[in-house]
Amino acid sequence: MQMNQWYLELVKPEWAPPAFLFGPVWSVLYFIIFLTFGYVFYKIYRGDIPKKVAWPFVLNLGFNFAFTPIQFGLQNVLLAAVDILLVLVTLVWLMFAIWPYSKKIVYANIPYLLWVSFATVLQLSITFLNW
Repeated sequence: MQMNQWYLELVKPEWAPPAFLFGPVWSVLYFIIFLTFGYVFYKIYRGDIPKKVAWPFVLNLGFNFAFTPIQFGLQNVLLAAVDILLVLVTLVWLMFAIWPYSKKIVYANIPYLLWVSFATVLQLSITFLNW
């Protein structure tokens, strides 16, 4: 409750979506991530894709899962802004890394890319407004 109150009290841009929207959006995105990343890790395990391709996927998962504890646990908007930038960078990197092996994985992750791009701009805006 205290975490939610803290977030509600932050200054946000006028175009920020309502807080209740984030849960359903991330639920859909985590389903996409689970399917596509799972497929990639399976193909790496089988030897169909080089192991080095796993790096951006692993880093992306780590940065993605770190965001909520940073933003809401530590209540640190600056560190959360750095983290979401790392999510975006590793997402773009993984899309380039997997492209030669599976274009369908890239296409399936476009909604994730669009949302993370939006979330990055939102987080940078929130960070700036609450500096």
